[in-house]
Amino acid sequence: MSKPIVAIIGKPNVGKSTFFNYLVGSRVSIVQDTPGVTRDRIYADTNWRGRDFTLIDTAGIEPDSEDIILSQMREQANLAISMADVIIFLTDIRQGITAADQEIAVMLKKSGKPIVLVCNKADNFEKDREEIYEFYNLGIGEPYPISASNAIGIGDVLDKIYESFPEKTQDEDETDVIKVAVIGKPNVGKSSLINKILGENRTIVSNIAGTTRDAIDSKFENEKGKYILIDTAGIRRKSKVKESIEKFSIMRTLLAIERADVCLMMIDALEGVTDQDAKIAGEAHEAGKGIIIVVNKWDEYEKETGTLEKYKKEIYNKLSYLSYAPILFISAKTGQRVNTLFDCINHVNEQNSMRVTTSVLNQVINEAIAIVQPPTDKGKRLKILYGTQASTKPPTFVIFVNDKQLFHFSYERYLVNQIRKEFGLEGTPVRIIVREKLEK
Repeated sequence: MSKPIVAIIGKPNVGKSTFFNYLVGSRVSIVQDTPGVTRDRIYADTNWRGRDFTLIDTAGIEPDSEDIILSQMREQANLAISMADVIIFLTDIRQGITAADQEIAVMLKKSGKPIVLVCNKADNFEKDREEIYEFYNLGIGEPYPISASNAIGIGDVLDKIYESFPEKTQDEDETDVIKVAVIGKPNVGKSSLINKILGENRTIVSNIAGTTRDAIDSKFENEKGKYILIDTAGIRRKSKVKESIEKFSIMRTLLAIERADVCLMMIDALEGVTDQDAKIAGEAHEAGKGIIIVVNKWDEYEKETGTLEKYKKEIYNKLSYLSYAPILFISAKTGQRVNTLFDCINHVNEQNSMRVTTSVLNQVINEAIAIVQPPTDKGKRLKILYGTQASTKPPTFVIFVNDKQLFHFSYERYLVNQIRKEFGLEGTPVRIIVREKLEK
Protein backbone atom coordinates (compact mmCIF):
# COMPACT_ATOMS: atom_id res chain seq x y z
CA MET A 1 0.00 0.00 0.00
CA SER A 2 1.33 3.48 -0.82
CA LYS A 3 1.04 6.57 1.36
CA PRO A 4 -2.48 7.52 2.57
CA ILE A 5 -4.69 9.79 0.45
CA VAL A 6 -6.70 12.63 2.02
CA ALA A 7 -9.45 14.34 -0.04
CA ILE A 8 -10.81 17.83 0.75
CA ILE A 9 -14.55 17.88 -0.03
CA GLY A 10 -17.13 20.67 0.31
CA LYS A 11 -19.37 23.07 -1.57
CA PRO A 12 -17.80 25.93 -3.57
CA ASN A 13 -16.18 28.94 -1.89
CA VAL A 14 -15.63 27.49 1.57
CA GLY A 15 -11.83 27.90 1.33
CA LYS A 16 -10.73 24.45 0.13
CA SER A 17 -7.89 25.77 -2.01
CA THR A 18 -6.66 28.12 0.73
CA PHE A 19 -6.61 25.21 3.16
CA PHE A 20 -4.89 22.97 0.59
CA ASN A 21 -2.23 25.56 -0.22
CA TYR A 22 -1.49 26.15 3.45
CA LEU A 23 -1.01 22.45 4.14
CA VAL A 24 1.26 21.74 1.17
CA GLY A 25 2.96 25.16 1.24
CA SER A 26 6.59 24.97 0.24
CA ARG A 27 6.34 21.20 -0.09
CA VAL A 28 4.69 21.46 -3.52
CA SER A 29 7.18 20.17 -6.08
CA ILE A 30 9.03 22.61 -8.32
CA VAL A 31 7.50 22.62 -11.79
CA GLN A 32 9.45 23.74 -14.83
CA ASP A 33 7.67 25.47 -17.70
CA THR A 34 7.86 23.44 -20.89
CA PRO A 35 6.49 24.73 -24.20
CA GLY A 36 3.23 23.02 -25.08
CA VAL A 37 2.81 21.42 -21.68
CA THR A 38 0.66 22.74 -18.83
CA ARG A 39 -0.11 21.13 -15.51
CA ASP A 40 -2.63 22.24 -12.88
CA ARG A 41 -1.65 20.59 -9.64
CA ILE A 42 -4.73 19.46 -7.75
CA TYR A 43 -2.84 17.18 -5.41
CA ALA A 44 0.46 17.26 -3.54
CA ASP A 45 2.42 15.27 -1.00
CA THR A 46 2.83 16.62 2.52
CA ASN A 47 3.75 15.31 5.96
CA TRP A 48 2.48 15.40 9.53
CA ARG A 49 4.12 13.81 12.57
CA GLY A 50 6.51 11.91 10.34
CA ARG A 51 3.80 10.36 8.14
CA ASP A 52 3.76 11.25 4.45
CA PHE A 53 0.38 11.52 2.77
CA THR A 54 -1.14 12.79 -0.48
CA LEU A 55 -3.64 15.64 -0.30
CA ILE A 56 -6.29 16.09 -3.04
CA ASP A 57 -8.02 19.43 -3.61
CA THR A 58 -11.43 19.05 -5.26
CA ALA A 59 -13.77 21.40 -7.07
CA GLY A 60 -16.84 22.38 -5.04
CA ILE A 61 -19.85 20.07 -5.01
CA GLU A 62 -23.25 21.41 -6.03
CA PRO A 63 -25.47 18.39 -5.23
CA ASP A 64 -28.55 19.31 -7.29
CA SER A 65 -27.00 21.20 -10.18
CA GLU A 66 -27.65 19.98 -13.74
CA ASP A 67 -25.05 22.32 -15.20
CA ILE A 68 -22.54 20.20 -17.15
CA ILE A 69 -19.49 21.80 -15.51
CA LEU A 70 -20.89 21.49 -11.98
CA SER A 71 -21.98 17.92 -12.60
CA GLN A 72 -18.43 17.15 -13.76
CA MET A 73 -17.14 18.70 -10.55
CA ARG A 74 -19.49 16.52 -8.53
CA GLU A 75 -18.42 13.43 -10.46
CA GLN A 76 -14.76 14.16 -9.82
CA ALA A 77 -15.39 14.84 -6.13
CA ASN A 78 -17.02 11.39 -5.96
CA LEU A 79 -13.91 9.98 -7.60
CA ALA A 80 -11.72 11.63 -4.95
CA ILE A 81 -13.95 10.19 -2.21
CA SER A 82 -13.59 6.67 -3.63
CA MET A 83 -9.79 7.04 -3.65
CA ALA A 84 -9.40 8.61 -0.23
CA ASP A 85 -8.38 6.93 2.99
CA VAL A 86 -9.57 9.98 4.98
CA ILE A 87 -12.02 12.74 3.95
CA ILE A 88 -11.92 16.34 5.14
CA PHE A 89 -15.44 17.82 4.93
CA LEU A 90 -14.84 21.58 4.78
CA THR A 91 -17.73 23.93 5.64
CA ASP A 92 -18.13 27.69 6.20
CA ILE A 93 -18.82 28.58 9.84
CA ARG A 94 -20.21 31.98 8.83
CA GLN A 95 -22.88 30.49 6.59
CA GLY A 96 -23.89 27.82 9.07
CA ILE A 97 -25.30 24.52 7.81
CA THR A 98 -26.78 24.81 4.32
CA ALA A 99 -28.93 22.35 2.37
CA ALA A 100 -25.86 21.56 0.25
CA ASP A 101 -23.84 20.73 3.39
CA GLN A 102 -26.58 18.34 4.54
CA GLU A 103 -26.64 16.52 1.21
CA ILE A 104 -22.86 16.29 1.08
CA ALA A 105 -22.85 14.91 4.64
CA VAL A 106 -25.28 12.15 3.62
CA MET A 107 -23.10 11.29 0.60
CA LEU A 108 -19.93 11.18 2.70
CA LYS A 109 -21.46 9.00 5.41
CA LYS A 110 -22.44 6.47 2.72
CA SER A 111 -18.78 6.17 1.74
CA GLY A 112 -17.93 4.56 5.07
CA LYS A 113 -14.61 6.45 5.13
CA PRO A 114 -13.26 8.33 8.18
CA ILE A 115 -14.53 11.94 7.97
CA VAL A 116 -13.00 14.98 9.66
CA LEU A 117 -15.54 17.84 9.82
CA VAL A 118 -13.82 21.22 9.54
CA CYS A 119 -15.54 24.62 9.89
CA ASN A 120 -13.46 27.23 8.08
CA LYS A 121 -13.42 31.04 8.33
CA ALA A 122 -13.44 31.08 12.15
CA ASP A 123 -11.21 34.14 11.97
CA ASN A 124 -12.37 35.48 15.34
CA PHE A 125 -11.70 32.25 17.18
CA GLU A 126 -13.31 33.06 20.52
CA LYS A 127 -16.44 34.58 18.99
CA ASP A 128 -16.89 31.97 16.22
CA ARG A 129 -16.59 29.03 18.60
CA GLU A 130 -20.14 29.81 19.69
CA GLU A 131 -21.34 28.96 16.15
CA ILE A 132 -19.66 25.58 16.08
CA TYR A 133 -22.34 23.63 17.97
CA GLU A 134 -24.79 23.84 15.05
CA PHE A 135 -22.51 21.58 13.00
CA TYR A 136 -23.02 18.63 15.35
CA ASN A 137 -26.42 18.34 13.60
CA LEU A 138 -24.69 16.96 10.52
CA GLY A 139 -24.14 13.73 12.45
CA ILE A 140 -20.51 13.38 11.41
CA GLY A 141 -18.85 13.93 14.76
CA GLU A 142 -16.87 16.69 16.39
CA PRO A 143 -16.49 19.82 14.21
CA TYR A 144 -13.10 21.55 14.19
CA PRO A 145 -13.15 25.38 13.84
CA ILE A 146 -10.24 26.77 11.82
CA SER A 147 -9.14 29.81 9.87
CA ALA A 148 -7.23 28.61 6.83
CA SER A 149 -6.23 32.15 5.85
CA ASN A 150 -4.85 32.89 9.34
CA ALA A 151 -3.53 29.37 10.08
CA ILE A 152 -5.62 28.99 13.24
CA GLY A 153 -6.66 25.56 14.54
CA ILE A 154 -5.06 23.58 11.74
CA GLY A 155 -2.80 21.51 13.99
CA ASP A 156 -5.80 19.91 15.70
CA VAL A 157 -7.25 18.97 12.30
CA LEU A 158 -3.97 17.40 11.20
CA ASP A 159 -3.78 15.42 14.43
CA LYS A 160 -7.29 14.05 13.78
CA ILE A 161 -6.36 13.16 10.20
CA TYR A 162 -3.24 11.40 11.45
CA GLU A 163 -5.26 9.36 13.95
CA SER A 164 -7.64 8.32 11.13
CA PHE A 165 -4.93 6.97 8.81
CA PRO A 166 -4.87 3.24 8.11
CA GLU A 167 -2.15 1.33 9.92
CA LYS A 168 1.26 1.83 8.37
CA THR A 169 2.37 -1.11 6.25
CA GLN A 170 5.83 -2.36 5.46
CA ASP A 171 5.33 -1.43 1.80
CA GLU A 172 5.02 2.24 2.71
CA ASP A 173 8.57 2.29 4.09
CA GLU A 174 10.31 -0.09 1.69
CA THR A 175 13.05 1.98 0.08
CA ASP A 176 14.36 -0.82 -2.13
CA VAL A 177 11.05 -1.21 -4.00
CA ILE A 178 10.80 0.73 -7.26
CA LYS A 179 7.28 1.95 -8.10
CA VAL A 180 6.68 1.75 -11.85
CA ALA A 181 3.64 3.42 -13.44
CA VAL A 182 2.66 2.17 -16.89
CA ILE A 183 1.09 5.20 -18.58
CA GLY A 184 -0.30 6.03 -22.00
CA LYS A 185 -3.51 6.53 -23.89
CA PRO A 186 -6.20 3.81 -23.88
CA ASN A 187 -5.65 0.55 -25.78
CA VAL A 188 -1.92 0.98 -26.18
CA GLY A 189 -1.15 -2.28 -24.34
CA LYS A 190 -0.52 -1.18 -20.75
CA SER A 191 -2.44 -4.01 -19.09
CA SER A 192 -1.08 -6.51 -21.61
CA LEU A 193 2.47 -5.59 -20.62
CA ILE A 194 1.76 -6.00 -16.90
CA ASN A 195 -0.06 -9.29 -17.50
CA LYS A 196 2.90 -10.55 -19.52
CA ILE A 197 5.28 -9.66 -16.71
CA LEU A 198 3.12 -11.12 -13.94
CA GLY A 199 2.02 -14.15 -15.94
CA GLU A 200 5.31 -15.47 -17.23
CA ASN A 201 8.24 -13.78 -15.51
CA ARG A 202 7.14 -13.62 -11.93
CA THR A 203 8.81 -15.19 -8.92
CA ILE A 204 6.87 -13.49 -6.11
CA VAL A 205 3.57 -11.74 -6.85
CA SER A 206 0.74 -10.52 -4.65
CA ASN A 207 -2.01 -7.99 -5.16
CA ILE A 208 -1.80 -5.05 -2.78
CA ALA A 209 -5.07 -4.95 -0.87
CA GLY A 210 -6.90 -1.90 0.34
CA THR A 211 -6.82 0.18 -2.80
CA THR A 212 -9.91 1.25 -4.70
CA ARG A 213 -7.96 3.40 -7.08
CA ASP A 214 -8.28 2.92 -10.80
CA ALA A 215 -4.51 2.53 -10.76
CA ILE A 216 -4.10 -1.15 -9.84
CA ASP A 217 -0.93 -2.07 -7.91
CA SER A 218 0.84 -5.41 -8.19
CA LYS A 219 3.98 -6.46 -6.32
CA PHE A 220 6.59 -8.20 -8.42
CA GLU A 221 10.07 -9.51 -7.69
CA ASN A 222 12.70 -11.07 -9.92
CA GLU A 223 16.49 -11.35 -9.97
CA LYS A 224 16.72 -7.67 -10.96
CA GLY A 225 14.91 -6.36 -7.85
CA LYS A 226 11.57 -5.60 -6.20
CA TYR A 227 8.90 -3.57 -7.96
CA ILE A 228 5.35 -2.29 -7.61
CA LEU A 229 3.69 -2.18 -11.03
CA ILE A 230 0.93 0.43 -11.32
CA ASP A 231 -1.52 -0.15 -14.15
CA THR A 232 -3.34 3.08 -14.98
CA ALA A 233 -6.45 4.02 -16.90
CA GLY A 234 -5.55 5.67 -20.19
CA ILE A 235 -5.92 9.43 -20.42
CA ARG A 236 -8.61 10.13 -22.97
CA ARG A 237 -8.86 12.97 -25.43
CA LYS A 238 -10.18 16.33 -24.32
CA SER A 239 -13.93 16.69 -24.43
CA LYS A 240 -15.74 19.97 -24.83
CA VAL A 241 -15.59 20.42 -21.09
CA LYS A 242 -13.43 23.25 -19.73
CA GLU A 243 -9.68 22.62 -19.59
CA SER A 244 -9.52 22.60 -15.77
CA ILE A 245 -12.34 20.06 -15.54
CA GLU A 246 -10.72 17.86 -18.19
CA LYS A 247 -7.51 17.91 -16.19
CA PHE A 248 -9.39 16.93 -13.07
CA SER A 249 -10.99 13.99 -14.86
CA ILE A 250 -7.55 12.39 -15.41
CA MET A 251 -6.70 12.58 -11.72
CA ARG A 252 -6.29 8.83 -11.33
CA THR A 253 -3.51 8.67 -13.88
CA LEU A 254 -1.89 11.83 -12.54
CA LEU A 255 -1.89 10.37 -9.04
CA ALA A 256 -0.31 7.18 -10.38
CA ILE A 257 2.42 9.30 -11.98
CA GLU A 258 2.90 11.18 -8.72
CA ARG A 259 3.27 7.95 -6.75
CA ALA A 260 5.74 6.41 -9.20
CA ASP A 261 9.54 6.44 -9.24
CA VAL A 262 9.71 5.51 -12.92
CA CYS A 263 7.07 5.92 -15.65
CA LEU A 264 6.89 3.63 -18.67
CA MET A 265 5.44 5.88 -21.36
CA MET A 266 3.84 3.43 -23.80
CA ILE A 267 3.37 4.31 -27.46
CA ASP A 268 1.59 2.26 -30.11
CA ALA A 269 4.17 1.53 -32.83
CA LEU A 270 1.47 1.44 -35.51
CA GLU A 271 0.04 4.86 -34.57
CA GLY A 272 3.27 6.67 -33.73
CA VAL A 273 3.39 9.62 -31.33
CA THR A 274 0.04 11.42 -31.07
CA ASP A 275 -0.90 14.72 -29.41
CA GLN A 276 -2.38 12.68 -26.58
CA ASP A 277 0.95 10.87 -26.07
CA ALA A 278 2.69 14.25 -25.87
CA LYS A 279 0.26 15.41 -23.20
CA ILE A 280 0.69 12.29 -21.05
CA ALA A 281 4.47 12.30 -21.40
CA GLY A 282 4.47 15.98 -20.45
CA GLU A 283 2.70 15.16 -17.17
CA ALA A 284 5.42 12.67 -16.20
CA HIS A 285 8.17 15.08 -17.28
CA GLU A 286 6.78 17.94 -15.21
CA ALA A 287 6.31 15.64 -12.21
CA GLY A 288 10.06 15.04 -12.35
CA LYS A 289 9.80 11.27 -12.74
CA GLY A 290 12.21 8.88 -14.35
CA ILE A 291 10.85 8.15 -17.84
CA ILE A 292 11.34 5.31 -20.31
CA ILE A 293 9.60 5.51 -23.69
CA VAL A 294 8.28 2.03 -24.52
CA VAL A 295 7.18 1.43 -28.12
CA ASN A 296 4.73 -1.49 -28.07
CA LYS A 297 3.53 -3.73 -30.94
CA TRP A 298 6.97 -3.51 -32.58
CA ASP A 299 6.48 -7.07 -33.85
CA GLU A 300 3.60 -5.81 -36.03
CA TYR A 301 5.52 -2.85 -37.49
CA GLU A 302 6.83 -3.21 -41.04
CA LYS A 303 10.60 -2.82 -41.01
CA GLU A 304 13.46 -2.20 -43.41
CA THR A 305 17.10 -1.18 -43.00
CA GLY A 306 17.45 1.75 -40.58
CA THR A 307 13.81 1.61 -39.44
CA LEU A 308 14.60 1.58 -35.72
CA GLU A 309 16.91 4.63 -35.74
CA LYS A 310 14.50 6.54 -38.00
CA TYR A 311 11.61 5.76 -35.61
CA LYS A 312 13.65 6.95 -32.62
CA LYS A 313 14.42 10.20 -34.39
CA GLU A 314 10.71 10.78 -35.11
CA ILE A 315 9.86 10.22 -31.44
CA TYR A 316 12.49 12.69 -30.23
CA ASN A 317 11.31 15.24 -32.81
CA LYS A 318 7.75 15.08 -31.48
CA LEU A 319 8.73 14.75 -27.80
CA SER A 320 11.71 17.10 -27.85
CA TYR A 321 11.56 17.75 -24.10
CA LEU A 322 12.12 13.99 -23.53
CA SER A 323 15.40 13.84 -25.42
CA TYR A 324 16.96 12.42 -22.23
CA ALA A 325 14.58 9.40 -22.09
CA PRO A 326 15.75 6.00 -23.39
CA ILE A 327 13.52 4.25 -25.95
CA LEU A 328 12.79 0.51 -25.86
CA PHE A 329 10.96 -1.42 -28.58
CA ILE A 330 8.88 -4.33 -27.29
CA SER A 331 5.88 -6.56 -27.90
CA ALA A 332 3.69 -7.05 -24.85
CA LYS A 333 1.79 -9.76 -26.73
CA THR A 334 4.78 -11.96 -27.57
CA GLY A 335 7.03 -10.87 -24.71
CA GLN A 336 9.71 -9.64 -27.15
CA ARG A 337 12.38 -7.65 -25.20
CA VAL A 338 10.10 -7.31 -22.15
CA ASN A 339 12.91 -8.66 -19.93
CA THR A 340 15.17 -5.76 -20.95
CA LEU A 341 12.79 -3.34 -19.22
CA PHE A 342 14.06 -4.11 -15.72
CA ASP A 343 17.72 -3.22 -16.32
CA CYS A 344 16.52 0.04 -17.84
CA ILE A 345 14.08 0.72 -14.95
CA ASN A 346 16.87 0.18 -12.39
CA HIS A 347 19.25 2.42 -14.30
CA VAL A 348 16.73 5.25 -14.74
CA ASN A 349 15.71 5.05 -11.07
CA GLU A 350 19.38 5.39 -10.05
CA GLN A 351 19.84 8.36 -12.37
CA ASN A 352 16.68 10.05 -11.01
CA SER A 353 18.06 9.59 -7.47
CA MET A 354 21.63 10.67 -8.24
CA ARG A 355 23.36 13.07 -5.87
CA VAL A 356 26.38 15.12 -6.96
CA THR A 357 28.86 16.61 -4.48
CA THR A 358 29.08 20.40 -4.42
CA SER A 359 32.80 20.46 -5.23
CA VAL A 360 32.42 18.26 -8.32
CA LEU A 361 29.34 20.19 -9.49
CA ASN A 362 31.20 23.51 -9.28
CA GLN A 363 34.13 22.06 -11.16
CA VAL A 364 31.76 21.15 -14.02
CA ILE A 365 30.09 24.60 -13.88
CA ASN A 366 33.46 26.39 -13.99
CA GLU A 367 34.58 24.30 -16.96
CA ALA A 368 31.28 25.10 -18.73
CA ILE A 369 31.79 28.84 -18.08
CA ALA A 370 35.34 28.64 -19.49
CA ILE A 371 34.00 27.07 -22.71
CA VAL A 372 31.01 29.41 -23.19
CA GLN A 373 31.02 32.76 -21.38
CA PRO A 374 27.76 33.75 -19.59
CA PRO A 375 25.63 36.29 -21.50
CA THR A 376 25.72 40.07 -21.09
CA ASP A 377 22.92 42.63 -21.23
CA LYS A 378 23.53 46.38 -21.60
CA GLY A 379 27.14 45.94 -20.61
CA LYS A 380 26.40 43.87 -17.50
CA ARG A 381 27.63 40.26 -17.51
CA LEU A 382 26.01 37.35 -15.73
CA LYS A 383 28.28 35.98 -13.00
CA ILE A 384 27.70 32.46 -11.76
CA LEU A 385 28.97 32.38 -8.18
CA TYR A 386 28.48 28.70 -7.32
CA GLY A 387 26.00 25.84 -7.46
CA THR A 388 24.77 23.08 -5.19
CA GLN A 389 22.33 20.18 -5.47
CA ALA A 390 19.13 20.89 -3.56
CA SER A 391 17.31 17.57 -3.99
CA THR A 392 16.91 14.36 -5.96
CA LYS A 393 13.95 12.82 -7.80
CA PRO A 394 14.56 14.69 -10.04
CA PRO A 395 18.11 16.01 -9.59
CA THR A 396 17.57 19.69 -8.75
CA PHE A 397 20.42 22.19 -8.71
CA VAL A 398 20.46 25.69 -7.22
CA ILE A 399 22.69 28.12 -9.10
CA PHE A 400 23.63 31.37 -7.31
CA VAL A 401 24.22 34.37 -9.60
CA ASN A 402 24.75 38.12 -9.38
CA ASP A 403 21.54 38.97 -11.29
CA LYS A 404 18.72 36.51 -12.09
CA GLN A 405 17.48 38.69 -14.96
CA LEU A 406 20.68 37.94 -16.88
CA PHE A 407 20.27 34.16 -16.62
CA HIS A 408 18.67 33.41 -19.98
CA PHE A 409 16.88 30.15 -20.76
CA SER A 410 19.40 29.34 -23.48
CA TYR A 411 22.29 29.46 -21.00
CA GLU A 412 20.33 27.35 -18.52
CA ARG A 413 19.83 24.74 -21.26
CA TYR A 414 23.57 24.87 -22.01
CA LEU A 415 24.45 24.25 -18.35
CA VAL A 416 21.96 21.36 -18.11
CA ASN A 417 23.54 19.79 -21.20
CA GLN A 418 27.01 20.13 -19.66
CA ILE A 419 25.81 18.56 -16.41
CA ARG A 420 24.25 15.69 -18.35
CA LYS A 421 27.45 15.28 -20.38
CA GLU A 422 29.43 14.83 -17.17
CA PHE A 423 27.04 12.79 -15.01
CA GLY A 424 24.75 11.04 -17.53
CA LEU A 425 21.36 11.53 -15.84
CA GLU A 426 19.71 9.41 -18.52
CA GLY A 427 15.97 9.05 -18.22
CA THR A 428 15.45 11.85 -15.71
CA PRO A 429 14.54 15.53 -15.96
CA VAL A 430 17.06 18.00 -14.52
CA ARG A 431 15.84 21.09 -12.70
CA ILE A 432 17.73 24.37 -12.31
CA ILE A 433 16.70 26.96 -9.70
CA VAL A 434 18.37 30.35 -10.04
CA ARG A 435 18.91 32.53 -6.99
CA GLU A 436 20.81 35.68 -6.16
CA LYS A 437 23.38 35.46 -3.41
CA LEU A 438 21.36 37.09 -0.61
CA GLU A 439 18.13 35.35 -1.61
CA LYS A 440 16.94 32.55 0.68
